[in-house]
Amino acid sequence: MTAVPTAPAAFAKTTDAALNPDDCWDAVLRRDAADDGRFYFSVATTGVYCRPSCPARRPKRENVRFHASREAAERAGFRPCRRCRPDAPSIGERYANLAAEACRLIESAEEAPDLAALARQAGMSPYHFHRVFKAVTGVTPKAYAAAHRRQRVREALTRPQSVTAALYDAGFNSSGRFYAAAPSTLGMRPGDYKAGGANVVVRYAITECSLGFILVAATAKGVCAILMGDAPEPLARDLARRFQKAQLIGGDAAFGETVAAVVDFVEAPERPFPLPLDIRGTAFQERVWRALQEIPLGQTASYTEIAAKLGRPRAVRAVAGACAQNPLAVAIPCHRVVRADGGLAGYRWGLKRKEALLAREASD
Repeated sequence: MTAVPTAPAAFAKTTDAALNPDDCWDAVLRRDAADDGRFYFSVATTGVYCRPSCPARRPKRENVRFHASREAAERAGFRPCRRCRPDAPSIGERYANLAAEACRLIESAEEAPDLAALARQAGMSPYHFHRVFKAVTGVTPKAYAAAHRRQRVREALTRPQSVTAALYDAGFNSSGRFYAAAPSTLGMRPGDYKAGGANVVVRYAITECSLGFILVAATAKGVCAILMGDAPEPLARDLARRFQKAQLIGGDAAFGETVAAVVDFVEAPERPFPLPLDIRGTAFQERVWRALQEIPLGQTASYTEIAAKLGRPRAVRAVAGACAQNPLAVAIPCHRVVRADGGLAGYRWGLKRKEALLAREASD
């Protein structure tokens, strides 16, 4: 008869105090990979500890304990499971690292690598790599490369050189491709962008809503700023700082419909934002802002979770910085980002407004 493995001598009848045993057990029953790394479970009868997603046959509940870290499980006398390998990087971590490496390859290349080249680098088929990259970053490899190129264009046009030199610096190999991409890349003609937006018209208006004063501004492309505050003057100065050389024009009666649509959305955000946006940021900022737009109404995400989703788990401060630079309050819902413990972190438009927005969305 085969001997049944005995429990480690250090096996205790309690779970780490920071964990909720019922929640952890539910995750084990679901084999939920989303909880991998958040906790580990050990089995007294086998002497091993596993990830929540371990594909092995589920143990009896009375033999299971939960641990907040691998170290805690090993201190209790358990060894890593050979099937789910909890002491090795999880598949999610491996995918995040592969996506991050692909991002670095795109950013360092003179011309964006095609999907086949990126997939070869990752050791995957193009189809599998495309799915993994989008799952990790929230965008396709092509969209990420386009966002990075937009940033290179902006940076090149700020240097003292001709537009022609700037287009080659940004990785375009023909002026035709560059000028064709300019409206979506810059929101204006390249010469206008290089002149600091001197020929761009920005219409704006300031009104009041339940959260105080709100400024709405738009270019021909779409809404480019939604700013909130306690008084009109600081909002107007903020807009002028953002568009230093643009032609700022007070909105007319027709523009009032745009303002009304924005205010209606702020007051009742249960529907998608009803207007086109003119989003201008760095490639990383645009990735963060896109991730914010994917947070469902009534839910929140931490800065750490956003960074991990982008394949940049150490870029938590950079994510917070991108949230702070968001020029489109509520339309890009940076108010839905909280600290890892669920507490409210800083908010450009004031914590009271953040609280009000979250409370409003939770009740919808």
